[in-house]
Amino acid sequence: MSVKVGDKAPDFTIKNHNLENVTLSEQIGKKNIVLLFFPMVNTSVCEKELCSFRDGMKEYENLDAQIYGISVDGPFPQKMWVEKHNFNFPLLSDFNKEVSPMYGAFYDIWVPGKFDLKGVSKRAAFVIDKQGIVRYAEVLESAGNEPDYDKIKATLSSLN
Repeated sequence: MSVKVGDKAPDFTIKNHNLENVTLSEQIGKKNIVLLFFPMVNTSVCEKELCSFRDGMKEYENLDAQIYGISVDGPFPQKMWVEKHNFNFPLLSDFNKEVSPMYGAFYDIWVPGKFDLKGVSKRAAFVIDKQGIVRYAEVLESAGNEPDYDKIKATLSSLN
Protein backbone atom coordinates (compact mmCIF):
# COMPACT_ATOMS: atom_id res chain seq x y z
CA MET A 1 0.00 0.00 0.00
CA SER A 2 1.19 3.50 -0.74
CA VAL A 3 -0.10 6.67 0.89
CA LYS A 4 -0.69 9.65 -1.39
CA VAL A 5 -1.43 13.34 -0.92
CA GLY A 6 -5.13 13.73 -0.13
CA ASP A 7 -5.42 10.33 1.61
CA LYS A 8 -6.48 10.01 5.20
CA ALA A 9 -3.35 9.06 7.14
CA PRO A 10 -3.45 5.40 8.19
CA ASP A 11 -3.72 5.10 11.94
CA PHE A 12 -1.27 3.14 14.07
CA THR A 13 -0.12 2.56 17.61
CA ILE A 14 3.55 1.80 18.23
CA LYS A 15 6.05 2.33 21.04
CA ASN A 16 8.28 5.35 21.28
CA HIS A 17 11.88 5.23 22.48
CA ASN A 18 10.59 5.47 26.08
CA LEU A 19 8.35 2.40 25.63
CA GLU A 20 5.19 4.54 25.65
CA ASN A 21 2.40 3.91 23.15
CA VAL A 22 1.93 6.58 20.50
CA THR A 23 -1.32 6.44 18.55
CA LEU A 24 -1.45 8.65 15.47
CA SER A 25 -5.20 9.34 15.71
CA GLU A 26 -4.70 10.67 19.26
CA GLN A 27 -2.17 13.21 17.91
CA ILE A 28 -4.39 14.45 15.06
CA GLY A 29 -5.76 17.91 15.70
CA LYS A 30 -3.09 18.96 18.18
CA LYS A 31 -0.44 19.99 15.63
CA ASN A 32 0.49 19.25 12.05
CA ILE A 33 2.50 16.05 12.00
CA VAL A 34 5.68 15.14 10.14
CA LEU A 35 6.40 11.41 9.94
CA LEU A 36 10.00 10.67 9.01
CA PHE A 37 10.64 7.06 8.11
CA PHE A 38 14.35 6.21 8.07
CA PRO A 39 16.26 2.95 7.53
CA MET A 40 18.35 2.53 10.65
CA VAL A 41 19.84 4.21 13.71
CA ASN A 42 23.57 4.86 13.77
CA THR A 43 23.88 5.30 10.02
CA SER A 44 25.35 8.43 8.47
CA VAL A 45 22.52 9.71 6.25
CA CYS A 46 19.90 8.96 8.92
CA GLU A 47 22.00 10.86 11.44
CA LYS A 48 22.36 13.83 9.10
CA GLU A 49 18.61 13.89 8.39
CA LEU A 50 17.45 13.64 11.99
CA CYS A 51 20.06 16.12 13.23
CA SER A 52 18.79 18.54 10.58
CA PHE A 53 15.30 18.30 12.08
CA ARG A 54 16.71 18.59 15.60
CA ASP A 55 18.69 21.70 14.69
CA GLY A 56 15.70 23.24 12.88
CA MET A 57 13.19 22.45 15.61
CA LYS A 58 12.43 26.11 16.39
CA GLU A 59 11.30 26.61 12.78
CA TYR A 60 9.15 23.45 12.89
CA GLU A 61 7.62 24.59 16.18
CA ASN A 62 6.81 27.95 14.55
CA LEU A 63 5.11 25.98 11.76
CA ASP A 64 3.01 24.19 14.43
CA ALA A 65 4.55 20.81 13.62
CA GLN A 66 5.23 17.70 15.69
CA ILE A 67 8.06 15.54 14.30
CA TYR A 68 8.18 11.75 14.70
CA GLY A 69 11.03 9.59 13.42
CA ILE A 70 10.10 5.99 12.58
CA SER A 71 12.37 3.01 11.94
CA VAL A 72 12.24 -0.74 12.42
CA ASP A 73 14.88 -0.50 15.15
CA GLY A 74 13.79 -1.51 18.62
CA PRO A 75 13.04 1.18 21.20
CA PHE A 76 16.23 0.42 23.14
CA PRO A 77 18.73 1.35 20.39
CA GLN A 78 16.46 4.25 19.46
CA LYS A 79 16.64 5.56 23.04
CA MET A 80 20.43 5.33 23.01
CA TRP A 81 20.47 7.28 19.74
CA VAL A 82 18.09 9.95 21.09
CA GLU A 83 20.37 10.39 24.10
CA LYS A 84 23.54 10.42 21.99
CA HIS A 85 22.24 13.15 19.66
CA ASN A 86 19.85 14.98 22.01
CA PHE A 87 16.96 14.60 19.60
CA ASN A 88 14.10 16.86 20.64
CA PHE A 89 11.36 14.73 19.10
CA PRO A 90 10.30 11.11 19.64
CA LEU A 91 11.52 8.11 17.71
CA LEU A 92 8.91 5.42 17.14
CA SER A 93 9.74 1.75 16.84
CA ASP A 94 8.12 -0.10 13.95
CA PHE A 95 9.94 -3.23 15.12
CA ASN A 96 7.04 -5.47 14.06
CA LYS A 97 7.13 -3.92 10.58
CA GLU A 98 3.46 -2.95 10.46
CA VAL A 99 3.54 0.83 9.90
CA SER A 100 6.28 1.22 7.26
CA PRO A 101 4.54 -1.11 4.75
CA MET A 102 1.21 0.64 5.45
CA TYR A 103 2.77 3.91 4.24
CA GLY A 104 4.62 2.35 1.30
CA ALA A 105 7.92 3.13 3.02
CA PHE A 106 9.39 -0.36 3.24
CA TYR A 107 12.19 -2.29 1.58
CA ASP A 108 11.51 -6.01 1.29
CA ILE A 109 15.30 -6.33 0.89
CA TRP A 110 17.60 -3.42 1.72
CA VAL A 111 20.82 -3.10 -0.30
CA PRO A 112 20.40 -6.34 -2.28
CA GLY A 113 23.59 -8.28 -2.82
CA LYS A 114 25.53 -6.24 -0.26
CA PHE A 115 23.56 -6.52 2.99
CA ASP A 116 20.36 -8.32 1.96
CA LEU A 117 18.67 -7.08 5.14
CA LYS A 118 14.99 -7.93 5.02
CA GLY A 119 12.31 -5.50 6.14
CA VAL A 120 13.86 -2.06 6.59
CA SER A 121 12.02 1.27 6.42
CA LYS A 122 12.62 3.38 3.33
CA ARG A 123 13.52 6.99 3.84
CA ALA A 124 10.24 8.85 3.54
CA ALA A 125 8.50 11.99 4.76
CA PHE A 126 4.80 12.62 5.22
CA VAL A 127 3.09 15.81 6.39
CA ILE A 128 -0.31 15.25 7.95
CA ASP A 129 -2.62 18.17 8.69
CA LYS A 130 -4.77 18.66 11.78
CA GLN A 131 -7.67 16.86 10.09
CA GLY A 132 -5.54 13.76 9.51
CA ILE A 133 -5.12 14.28 5.76
CA VAL A 134 -1.76 13.68 4.08
CA ARG A 135 -0.61 16.96 2.52
CA TYR A 136 2.90 15.90 1.51
CA ALA A 137 4.26 12.46 0.67
CA GLU A 138 7.80 11.62 -0.40
CA VAL A 139 9.16 8.08 -0.50
CA LEU A 140 12.77 7.77 -1.60
CA GLU A 141 14.03 4.63 -3.29
CA SER A 142 17.66 5.38 -2.46
CA ALA A 143 18.48 5.41 1.24
CA GLY A 144 21.38 7.72 0.38
CA ASN A 145 19.01 10.56 -0.51
CA GLU A 146 17.45 12.95 1.99
CA PRO A 147 13.89 14.27 1.93
CA ASP A 148 13.19 17.70 0.46
CA TYR A 149 13.34 19.84 3.59
CA ASP A 150 12.17 22.97 1.75
CA LYS A 151 9.05 21.26 0.42
CA ILE A 152 8.23 19.88 3.87
CA LYS A 153 8.51 23.38 5.35
CA ALA A 154 6.52 24.93 2.48
CA THR A 155 3.75 22.39 2.99
CA LEU A 156 3.66 23.10 6.72
CA SER A 157 3.65 26.84 6.05
CA SER A 158 0.66 26.46 3.72
CA LEU A 159 -1.32 24.77 6.50
CA ASN A 160 -1.04 27.75 8.88
